[in-house]
Amino acid sequence: MSAKLKKQITCTECGNSNLLRDYETGELVCQACGMVVSSTLLDTGPEWRAFDQEQRDKLPRVGAPVTWTIHDKGLSTTIGWQDRDASGRKLSPEERARLYRLRKWHRRSKVSDSTQRNLAHALSEMSKISYKLNLPKNVIETSSMIYRRAIQKQLIRGRTIQSVAVASIYMACRQCGVIRTLEDVAGAANITKKEAARNYRFLLRELKPNVPQVNPQGYISKIVNKLALTGETERLAMAILHQASEMKLTSGRGPSGIAAACIYISSQITDERRTQGEIAKEAQVTEVTIRNRYKELAQRLDFNVNI
Repeated sequence: MSAKLKKQITCTECGNSNLLRDYETGELVCQACGMVVSSTLLDTGPEWRAFDQEQRDKLPRVGAPVTWTIHDKGLSTTIGWQDRDASGRKLSPEERARLYRLRKWHRRSKVSDSTQRNLAHALSEMSKISYKLNLPKNVIETSSMIYRRAIQKQLIRGRTIQSVAVASIYMACRQCGVIRTLEDVAGAANITKKEAARNYRFLLRELKPNVPQVNPQGYISKIVNKLALTGETERLAMAILHQASEMKLTSGRGPSGIAAACIYISSQITDERRTQGEIAKEAQVTEVTIRNRYKELAQRLDFNVNI
């Protein structure tokens, strides 16, 4: 703002453009001769004052932020159902009938075609699934954008809304670094993992998004929390995983299996013993996978744990 003032306004006394704004007195002063060029200051902030967060939430008169989780991005208006005017008086029967027709056509116009109806239903389902999985807002927004891209490319035809929604949510979790397995997302939507995986591969092939590899460290934190292990066990599992990654022992291996093997090793070392069955259940892998990963790590990392 000050740089813009320096370009536009010059001192009327000496012609100097090096001006200084004093925000306490509201004066614009020339730094060369001290001439007060202007003594008025326009406040561009709000005219109200707030002393706590509750007042800050109530006093602003702006609408809700734009969001991708609503089919019209939250920019639509709604007609209230109170059947009262601005003064609180009840409307006459003729006005109530007219307002009823306005509400009806307003509701129909918001989802006028099949694409909008599909999008409205899908985003509602995705919000329910995200609520069950306790996903953060950035994942919900990202999954909504992925579903919108699928609709624009006409990839929804012939597929159920739930299956494409699950694939979009799982892809968003991968992109945002939130650890959720495909079984977790499919279970929240009451569909099979096979159907969810088929649609995920289809979106991955058609949309060609940038989906990073899953970091096994996230699985370690998730499994440790479910097994109620201490931070020492988690730190040791992280150290084992880091050493295995440096030695290229995690290449071509499932992240959940590697994470489960590291937790099994660290729990035996720290004497917080958990069986392979308990760890396999929380990691959603088989006990055979944990044993195979453990043997691969034990041969290269120089430690020994009794199975």
